[in-house]
Amino acid sequence: MNVALWIVQVLLALVYLAAGGLKLIRTREQLVATGRLDWMKDNSDATVKAVGAIEILGALGLILPEATGIARILTPIAAVGLVIVQILALRIHLSRNERQPLPANVILLLLAAFVAIGRFVS
Repeated sequence: MNVALWIVQVLLALVYLAAGGLKLIRTREQLVATGRLDWMKDNSDATVKAVGAIEILGALGLILPEATGIARILTPIAAVGLVIVQILALRIHLSRNERQPLPANVILLLLAAFVAIGRFVS
């Protein structure tokens, strides 16, 4: 079970580092221009940057505490935080009638829930 949890943690961390990094590095206009991030049209630059920072912090929280053995409780807490991020993302996409991103949001939510449950009980 530990190996499965580590695989999922690393995959999630990579996804969130990439997604959060893009939100921090690129401008909101550049991200909207991709045509896949229309939700950003209705949000400020600060909101987009904040989401990016939360995603990066969540990614770090999935790996560092468990890897270092320091404050290991932070790993499942970070996973719960990412579950919340995905619930909010689902809410936003549903309110905007954006169906394309929903499967990815559900998969990320389930994977983060798997890590949260797995690490809380281990």
